[in-house]
Amino acid sequence: MSRDVHSEVSGSIFELLVAPGDEVAEGDTLLLVESMKMEIPIEAPVAGVVAAVHVIVGDAVAEDQRVVSIDPR
Repeated sequence: MSRDVHSEVSGSIFELLVAPGDEVAEGDTLLLVESMKMEIPIEAPVAGVVAAVHVIVGDAVAEDQRVVSIDPR
């Protein structure tokens, strides 16, 4: 069962640091959201494999929007 990761702030996707199939550890930075000229890291809440990335660079995201899904290990 995948675990969804949500944006903590509204803004735009500045950089993606993972792709589907990548292994991540708890606390790894998955992507950066630009909000009010600041880059906000979105971190993995669990260790696992990235199942899906639901955004691309430049996408506008709302607070609490799903951005990545992780299959926990």
